Amino acid sequence: MSKILELREKRAKAWEAAKAFLDSKRGNDGLLSAEDAAVYDKMEADVVALGKEVERLERQAVVDLELAKPTSTPITGKPAHAPGGEIKTGRATDDYKRAFWNAMRSKAARPEVLDALQIGTDFEGGFLVPDEFERTLVEALQEENIFRTLAHVIQTSSGDRKIPVATTKGTASWVDEEGLVPESDDAFGQVSISAFKLATMLKVSEELLNDSVFNLESYIATEFARRIGSREEESFFIGDGAGKPTGVFAAVGGAELGVTAASATAITADEIIDLFYSLKSPYRKKAAFVTNDATVKAIRKLKDNQGQYLWQPSITAGTPDTILNRPVKTSAYVPVIASESKPIAFGDFQYYWIADRQGRSFKRLNELYAPTGQVGFMASQRVDGKLILPEAIKVLQMKL
Repeated sequence: MSKILELREKRAKAWEAAKAFLDSKRGNDGLLSAEDAAVYDKMEADVVALGKEVERLERQAVVDLELAKPTSTPITGKPAHAPGGEIKTGRATDDYKRAFWNAMRSKAARPEVLDALQIGTDFEGGFLVPDEFERTLVEALQEENIFRTLAHVIQTSSGDRKIPVATTKGTASWVDEEGLVPESDDAFGQVSISAFKLATMLKVSEELLNDSVFNLESYIATEFARRIGSREEESFFIGDGAGKPTGVFAAVGGAELGVTAASATAITADEIIDLFYSLKSPYRKKAAFVTNDATVKAIRKLKDNQGQYLWQPSITAGTPDTILNRPVKTSAYVPVIASESKPIAFGDFQYYWIADRQGRSFKRLNELYAPTGQVGFMASQRVDGKLILPEAIKVLQMKL
């Protein structure tokens, strides 16, 4: 951990040096010469590289902590008593978990395996994954998908869910003595969240399946999480709602327009400040900036009216970098700066709801890749996402 803190402090000092260089080399027109620009770009690249190294070390520390856990639990209870803890039922039982993975490894499942799997038969022909594995998959999705760390995630057992939303608020009025109190009702709308199907398929050689050393569970969890998490994040940002979730940057059903930039290729500090204050104060308390790495690079050079840089690096482990003292997250799926694009969103992303249809389904495909000595595995899940309250997130849009 001391190495991480050391690198964070080094990154902060490197950023201060970069800012000082930028301030000293700017001409009267506010621009840098070609030589000075090249030096600054190198200094900024060092800041970015240090940040990525900090992230790698933090991920490594998490893995080391996981691997350092004991592999078994000491027996402390009396032999005559059952082990402590809750009794697992349904798809959480050890029998179901063992039968599930035996079925995934073996082409011909034994009768007792099929009996155990009856409690998790999916209506589409596959088997619902064990509860513990489903939680592992969700955790892996959160690592691959930054959007799930920001949004509000709910579980639904049906394909469609209606969410009531207050569209207008009632008001109070001054009333004369014995005067009639005017009616002022709240108006309510309804947002419907359905369940779109997201699926992927991978192939594993029969030799690997028969190799007891090969950790099939870990491989499938990691690979499916990478694929599903990446596609989810893309849709949560820029999905158009046609067979997929409606993204934050969608033209219809997405966030509200906060600011329109004066240029099609550049953003000013005043425009980011205007975006900040275009969001109502109650939403700003939990708001975050979400943008692309390329846009962050442009923002790093901007100052507010007091001469302070808008972007500030984090020097505390576990805390993100900030813009105007609010967290900033980056994703490759956020649009870049271009004519009429929306490169920045700012708001409380808890008002974006992700609805997970409970139960992810796995299927083993025995015959499809049989000529090449491989076995296919297909995973599917049903999920939807929508911005429940558009005014909770504002976007900056570039000029046409």
